[in-house]
Amino acid sequence: MIECDEGTRTWVLRTAATSYAVRLTDEDVPRHVYWGPALTLAQIAGLGTGSRPWWDGFNDPDEGLDELAADGGTRYWPPALQIRFTEHTRSVEWQYTGYAMDAPHLRLEFRDRHYPLRITLHYRIARGTDVVERWLELGNDGDAVEVVRADSASWVLPQWPAYRLSHVTGRWAGECGLRRDPLAHGETVAASRRGITSHHANPWVMLDDGTATERHGEVYGAALAWSGSWRITTTRAATGRVTVSGGFGQDGVSHRLGPGDRLTTPVFAGLYTRGGFGAASREWHRYVLGHVLPHPGETRPVLYNSWEATGFDVDAAGQSALAELAAALGAELFVMDDGWFGERTGDHAGLGDWHVNRKRFPDGLGPLADHVHRLGMKFGLWVEPEMVNPDSDLYRAHPDWVLHQPHRRRSELRNQLVLNFARPDVAAWAHEWLDALVTEHRIDFLKWDMNRPFSEAGWPGEADPDRLWVEHTRAVYALMDRLRAGHPALRIEACSGGGGRIDLGMLAHADQVWPSDNTDALDRLDIHHGFGQVYPARTMSAWVTDVPGFGTRRSIPLRFRFHVAMSGVLGIGGDIGKWPAADLAFAREQIALYRDIREVVQHGRLYRLRPADDGVTALQYVTADTARAVVFAYRPRGRFPAPEAPLRLDGLDPVAHYRDPDAGDEHSGAVLLSHGLPLRLPEGDYASTVVRLDRI
Repeated sequence: MIECDEGTRTWVLRTAATSYAVRLTDEDVPRHVYWGPALTLAQIAGLGTGSRPWWDGFNDPDEGLDELAADGGTRYWPPALQIRFTEHTRSVEWQYTGYAMDAPHLRLEFRDRHYPLRITLHYRIARGTDVVERWLELGNDGDAVEVVRADSASWVLPQWPAYRLSHVTGRWAGECGLRRDPLAHGETVAASRRGITSHHANPWVMLDDGTATERHGEVYGAALAWSGSWRITTTRAATGRVTVSGGFGQDGVSHRLGPGDRLTTPVFAGLYTRGGFGAASREWHRYVLGHVLPHPGETRPVLYNSWEATGFDVDAAGQSALAELAAALGAELFVMDDGWFGERTGDHAGLGDWHVNRKRFPDGLGPLADHVHRLGMKFGLWVEPEMVNPDSDLYRAHPDWVLHQPHRRRSELRNQLVLNFARPDVAAWAHEWLDALVTEHRIDFLKWDMNRPFSEAGWPGEADPDRLWVEHTRAVYALMDRLRAGHPALRIEACSGGGGRIDLGMLAHADQVWPSDNTDALDRLDIHHGFGQVYPARTMSAWVTDVPGFGTRRSIPLRFRFHVAMSGVLGIGGDIGKWPAADLAFAREQIALYRDIREVVQHGRLYRLRPADDGVTALQYVTADTARAVVFAYRPRGRFPAPEAPLRLDGLDPVAHYRDPDAGDEHSGAVLLSHGLPLRLPEGDYASTVVRLDRI
C-alpha cells in the first residue's frame, strides 16, 4: 500500500484503484508528484524529474505544487502554513529529518532549519476505499511561536482545460443546496467563522473538468473532519494550476505553541474517482461507513419525537399517551424533546438547569422511561449541553462560564449564550450531569442540539484565549466519547438548529445527524440530494411531520411525506394523537414497509437515477451483493396524462432476474439496466412510489 524510493526520496500510496505520490526537492520541500489512476512506483519515477523550465521571477512553473504550501522565500501561493517565530521571522524553511512507514500510515518528518519547530505530514490510506487521509502535526521545542494558519493538507489537481467546482450552500431551514459552477480564477474560499460547521456551507468540495455526469467522468474531492470554524481555499492560477487547501480555523484567530506544546490538525480526506459524481458519492459513503461512524454496522431504529405534538408543554401523562400511540404505529425509539427540565416553559429560561421539572414529572423520568421500555421501545431525550439561558440558576452562579470578552456586551441569540467547553471545569460539569441523567433514567438516545453560533468568543484571564475555538470542539468530541465509554448502549444524534453540525468530525462521535429543521417533504428532496453527495443515508434523520409545514405553509399528502422520509433514517414528528384513523393505518403500513427495506436504504449503495429538474426525481439503493434493491420516485407536479418513460436502474446484476413482491412482476436485470422499470406513478401532484426488487 505504501512504497518508498529512497534514492529519489519519493513515496507512493496505493489504494485499490488510485495512486498518490509525493517527493522531496533538493531543498527538502515536500512536492506533489501525482494523484490519479493507479500507477506503480516505477511508472511514477520519471514524473517531474525533467529540467526545470526557465523562471522569469514572476511565473514560477512549480508554484502550487507544494504538498503543504508554506509561507516564505519566493513562494507566493496562498499559504497553508504560516508561523510567526521570535525575532519577527515568518518564513518556514523545510529540513527533512526522516520518515516512518506503518502501512497504511506514512509520516514525513521535518523541522525548520533554524527554529526548533517540528513538522510532520501524515498520510493514511482508508483500507477498502480510495480515500487518502491527511493531517498535520506541529511540535515546538523552543520559545513560544504563533501559528497563524495550519491547514491539514493541500491537494494538487491535474491540469485540465477547464474546472468545475461542486459544493453546497444554504441557510437555516435551507441547508445542503448543491451548486456546480465553473471555477473562477483566483481564490475561492468556503468557510465558517461561527464556531460550528454552519448551515451556510459544508466542509467539502468536488472538482471535475466540467464534463463529469452522474455516471461518467473524473472527479476529485476533499472533505474536512471538523465541527468548528473551518475554511477551504480552492486556488486557480492563470498557469492552469489548481489546488485545494483546508483546515480548521479562521482569519484573525491563531494558535500559540509554547515550549513542549503540540498542535494536531483534523483529517482532510481526499478522493479520486473515474465513475462520475455517483461513484464519488458511493466511495465517500463507503468511507464513512467503514472508517468514520462509531457503530457503522447498526441499523437505525424508527423514532418518534414529541416536539411537534407538544412543544414545550410536556408532562408525564401526555408523553406516556404519545408513547403508546407511537408504539402502536411500529416506532422503536421514543424521544421526548425540549421542556422536561428546570423552568423550561419556553426558550427564554432554564437552559443549564438540567434537573427534571418535578411539577411536570412528579416522580422523575423513571416511570416514563419504564413505560416506554415496556412498550418495546427505547427511550431518548433532547439535550443542549453547550448552552445556557441568562435566566437560569447555572448562569446566575457561573456567569464567567460563557464565552465573553471584557467590556463587551454578551449577545444573545434565541435567548441563550454559549458555555465555554474549553474550560475543564465546564466540561467536567457537563459530564457529571449527563452521566447521572443517562444512568438514573436509563436513557438509550440523546438528541444533542446546539442552537446558536459563537459570539464574543473570549476567555478573560486565559493566556491564550484563541485556543477555545479549537478546544471547545475537541471537548465536545471528548464528552461524547466519554459518555459512550461509560454507557456502551447509548446512541447520539447531532443537531445544531438543524444542519449546523454536519461533517465527518461529528460523524466520528455521533450515530446520525439532523439535516434541517425544515421537514417540508418537497424542500427535503433538495436537502437530501445535497446531503447525500458525501454523507450516507444511514446518517440522515428524516421525519414525517404535520402539514401545513411551519415555514412553507405547504400541504403535502401523507404518502409523499412518508416516501421522502423513508429514503433516510425514518422518524415520525407529527401530533399523532390528532391523526385520523386512516392516516394512522397508512402510517403503520409504511413503517412496516420501511422496516423491511431499511437494511437496503441504510447500508446499500446509492444511485441517483434522475435529477429533480426532469419532472420526476428518482433514486435507488442496492445491497452490496446486488440481491435487493429499493427504488424511490417522486413527481411533485402532475402533468397532462402521458406515458411515463421507463426508469433506467443501476447497480443490479445484469444476468439475474428480480421480482417486485408488491406488483408481482418479474424483471430481467439486463432489461432494468438498459431499458428501465415502468414507474406506474399515481396521477396528480405529489405522486410518489417505492418499488422493492428482490433477486430471484
